Parts: sequence; C-alpha cells; structure tokens
Amino acid sequence: MKTQLCNFCLKSGILCLKCQKKVKSGLISDTYLEVARLLLSLEEKYPSLQNIYFHKAIEANGVLALIVGRGDVAHFLGYGGKIIRAIGQKTGKAIRILEDGVDERKFLEDLFAPFPLLTINTIWLPDGTTETRVILRKRGRRPPPINVSAMKQIAEKVRNIVLRVEFSR
Repeated sequence: MKTQLCNFCLKSGILCLKCQKKVKSGLISDTYLEVARLLLSLEEKYPSLQNIYFHKAIEANGVLALIVGRGDVAHFLGYGGKIIRAIGQKTGKAIRILEDGVDERKFLEDLFAPFPLLTINTIWLPDGTTETRVILRKRGRRPPPINVSAMKQIAEKVRNIVLRVEFSR
C-alpha cells in the first residue's frame, strides 16, 4: 500500500523527521494515521490492498470517507465487502470509499451510493457563490439510511462543493 507516510513509520509507530513534519503541518491527520495503520494490518489478510494508494481520511458525523487512488475502489469492494466491514468495525464509523481525481458526477455518485443520482444542477446565488443541487431517487417510504449532513460536510472538505440534497418522490 502506498501512503503519504513511509511504510517503516507506519509499521513501527515511530515517525521519522519527514513524516513528523507532515503531521505537525496538518497535512496528515490523526484519523489518517489510524486508518493507514489499520489498512497496513489488513494487507496480510487481503493482498489486494497492497496495490492501492491511500490519499486522505476525512471524518464527519460518524462517517469516515477514505480517498483512494483512481481505480482503487474495486480493491476495497472485493472479498464481498469484508474489507469495508472490517474497517467499519474497528473504527466504529460508517465507511465511504471515494476516488481521487475523478469528475464531479462520479464523485457524487460514489458519495451517495447506492442511491442513483437523477440530476445535478448548479445554483448561482446572489452573493456570487454557488451551490450544487443533487436530486436522488428515493426508495420506498422510509427515510433514507444515509447521513445527509455528513455527506454534505465530506463534499465540502474533499472537493469544496456546497451541496443541497433533495429526494424525488
């Protein structure tokens, strides 16, 4: 697995000067360290994790979003979802796997999966800012099983997108 830290630092738990600077500057968060160590420990059981690039870990309202390299989502979805379940059990949070470097539509589709995106609109506000309106297809009469406020926070932290989420009837 490739990360922003060296593998020796992750395995030993003692950070070298270069990795310490990244942590002190705020480039690397404590959540990132925790998840990177967890992924490194899961590498032995799930060899497909050896080929991924782990960019970021972002936490919002009980949801943990892992930003991975392009095409690496499939490595997490393998093994019948056991990898995601293992990460969720160890961290105690709901897990979202998002790709780095994809277009806005693909990012939003991954963020709100399994709900299909019906439409994405840009709303221009009078003060010069923009919001992105996302309309999702609602399933059944029950409330959606996703934390919409957490998804909004993740979108803002990862891509600087202010979201307005609606469900169709």
